[in-house]
Amino acid sequence: MPGRPATDQQMRLYMDGAEREVIFCQDHPPGQQGLSDFTDMADLGVRIAGELLAHRLYHFVLAYSAWEHAEVVLGGESFTALACGLQNALWALGGAPAEHRSDSLSAAFRNLDQDAADDQTRRYEALCTHYGMQPTRNNRGMAHENGAIESQHGHLKRVAGQALLLRGSADFDSLDAYRDWIADLIGRRNARREKLVGLERTTLGTLPPRRTTDHDEASVRVTSSSGFILRHVFYTVPSRLIGYRLNVRIYDDRIDCFVGPSLALTLPRHRAPSDGRRTQVVDYRHVIHSLRHKPMALLHLVYRDALFPRPAYRAAWERLIEARGARGACRIMVELLALAHERGCEADLAAALAEQLDDGGIPDLAPLRARFAPAATPLPVVTVNLPSMASYDTLLPAMAATASATTGAAP
Repeated sequence: MPGRPATDQQMRLYMDGAEREVIFCQDHPPGQQGLSDFTDMADLGVRIAGELLAHRLYHFVLAYSAWEHAEVVLGGESFTALACGLQNALWALGGAPAEHRSDSLSAAFRNLDQDAADDQTRRYEALCTHYGMQPTRNNRGMAHENGAIESQHGHLKRVAGQALLLRGSADFDSLDAYRDWIADLIGRRNARREKLVGLERTTLGTLPPRRTTDHDEASVRVTSSSGFILRHVFYTVPSRLIGYRLNVRIYDDRIDCFVGPSLALTLPRHRAPSDGRRTQVVDYRHVIHSLRHKPMALLHLVYRDALFPRPAYRAAWERLIEARGARGACRIMVELLALAHERGCEADLAAALAEQLDDGGIPDLAPLRARFAPAATPLPVVTVNLPSMASYDTLLPAMAATASATTGAAP
């Protein structure tokens, strides 16, 4: 069916209108270009153990074959997340393209002064140089210049949403379970591109002998509170580290703490909220031995709420305060935490506490100790059968023959 004839006004626009920007489609040769970007996954409503997970995906794509790599990023668009994700992608791929393209990284540099931004730029260029890639960026605000990855963002999010519908739930037991699910989804998508990927792999550059830096570093001192403050967040550590200076490697999702060259422990990374509220990352196992000697310290402990490992423990504390008063509540609560630590029953004890609270009772320490006491293991009965002394006489002729052979004497 023919279209409507153009009006006079439309004809004037066609003939005399302003010039428009032209998009030039590109032909990407194999092994030439890889692209990195971040995409927000809030629309999928992913939950970890019932709690909504605010996160992005770092996304890497080869322009020719569309081979891709994606991984969960808990923080913002940072250089650390880019460096870690990009290196994971290259080592999974087994080679490096000639060029790596990203956006302007303005999100990563937004809160940095000029010197810090320049330092991040130098680090990005050094990262690409380490892998023999030419670093390039699209022009600010020109997302279509990263079209090879922007279109893949939409495809990936749509496929992930459909896969969650087929799964029947967007709730995962743990963050690791969700990461494994994302990796499996990406693996199945890449399997359909194997022919093109195989061709492209033959043109990729060889990887260097080892990875380069993919983290930030800091030095902190452990205070008498058995913790340290890093980027406005307080972290507890085992009390044996009080007074030590720790060298800290900061990743997107974790913090590795070193004493000298030795890794002492790894902590989950948290970020301070923008409203200035204090944030604590507390592991009750780090301080429970000392808290048992001073249980009343729990009453006004600055990180008391963060000390409780699960909601059931916090609910138990509130019930105890109402029923037993401060002194009794502190004593029982500290012993409950000690029980969880010593018996390794944190989750099961939380379930037992929830049952008692749901029944309208208060936590009762004695039956809980009995319930989670170690199982009595009877000692085995060992029967030793001693040979008779006369049986040793049968060994004498053999011993005499051995002695004669050694000395050369006649038996």
